[in-house]
Amino acid sequence: MSEVSALAPFKVRSFRFQWPADLATSWAFEMETLILGWYVLVETGSVVMLTVFASLQYIGTLLAPMFGVMGDRVGHRNLLCAMRGLYAALATILMTFAFMGIVTPALVLAITAVMGLVRPSDIGMRAALVAESMPADRLVGAMSIQRTTQDTARIAGALTGAGLVAALGMGPAYMAVSSFYAISVLLTLKAGSAHPPVAGAAGGSARPRDTSSEHLASEAGATTRFPQTAGSAGNESARPRDTSSKGPASEAGATTRSPQTAGSAGNESARPSPWRDLREGLAYVWNTPHLLGAMCFAFLLNLTAFPLFTGLLPYVAKEVYLSDQTTLGYLVAGASFGALLGSMALSRIGHAVRPARMGLVFGAGWYAMLLVFAHTPHAAAGIAVLILTGIVQSMGLIPMTAMLLRNSDVRYRGRVMGIRMLVLYGNLPGLLISAPLIARIGYPLTATLYCAIGLAFTLLIAVRWRVHLWRPGAPANAR
Repeated sequence: MSEVSALAPFKVRSFRFQWPADLATSWAFEMETLILGWYVLVETGSVVMLTVFASLQYIGTLLAPMFGVMGDRVGHRNLLCAMRGLYAALATILMTFAFMGIVTPALVLAITAVMGLVRPSDIGMRAALVAESMPADRLVGAMSIQRTTQDTARIAGALTGAGLVAALGMGPAYMAVSSFYAISVLLTLKAGSAHPPVAGAAGGSARPRDTSSEHLASEAGATTRFPQTAGSAGNESARPRDTSSKGPASEAGATTRSPQTAGSAGNESARPSPWRDLREGLAYVWNTPHLLGAMCFAFLLNLTAFPLFTGLLPYVAKEVYLSDQTTLGYLVAGASFGALLGSMALSRIGHAVRPARMGLVFGAGWYAMLLVFAHTPHAAAGIAVLILTGIVQSMGLIPMTAMLLRNSDVRYRGRVMGIRMLVLYGNLPGLLISAPLIARIGYPLTATLYCAIGLAFTLLIAVRWRVHLWRPGAPANAR
């Protein structure tokens, strides 16, 4: 197996524009979350209101599958541009109110709710946009580099957001947030393609983009990229031939490959309704064991791990460590620095890992580290533990996400990532249940309970889908 350069994804033009666009968006996200989360906690003095604020950021997870359908229809780049334009508009409104001095917790929660309808789908759509142009053997590395946009944002965004608010106030801080969103829109316009990923033959148009300027259009590569998609392996290896200039042959190939799709995929006028597209996407995930197992695992992590790792950190900083937003910034930055180290490591070794197995092992390790953090009484030690926790988290989540993209039929990629974002809904009950538990038994015991539940169900998932997610020879573990 030849070594793949850690920076190889930047040879793809689309990725060179998308990476800074995602970076600007992620910086704005993290600054905004920290600024508003601290504002709500200080103004209301209630951990319940903090969890309500954190939960509102995920209410759009119920709409995420439909965003996936829209991405498959109008193009992931076009959809991302529209979403990021909305972020910029909402941030500008809040910036204006901040300068006028009329910001209230109710206003913050209202704007957060509107943002929360769209924001959960951003990560899924940016991942689908990466997969449109990235060769299969570079996908794990590309997703690792793409993940650095979130990790560096949590480091710099946390420190910058806390510093700007403390020094200048909310208005100037939100001026920076609005600027980052505007930059992200302009850069996203230069990334990807203006055309939908499915045009003409079903799933065919994405294949030429995967192989443009990279000389990777081999039959073996096509089979490796989609080892468990609908249809036979022979049909998968025929994909490059279906995307040639032979229009009628392409349409016939699409009919042979996709018995799930009603009508001829090559005929845009016969395309089914969005709701039918959504039902087909849900059925595709439900009937594909490695995708279903990965979705269950992702839901578990969002229900029991992410609330401890992100949503409740303001509470830990204020009530457990008896400190201020500066310590909160250090906690967030520590966790993100660890995740950045994990992402950088995977960008070098990603082509050699077994994604599904690695995701399960490091997912369990993430729970173990969160358990240690929950019983760390001092802020300095807590920051050190969070650095290690971030490394483990990154080493588990990135391979699993890359597996979802690589082992999904290109026709369903947007919908698969939309459904992946749907499981973010686990954050809502996870956060809302944690508030009364913390009030009753305290943060350490609540975190211990969450981690114990997470470890037990991780083992259950590994046993239930062991053939598809654990066995080294499974397609989900292909290197």
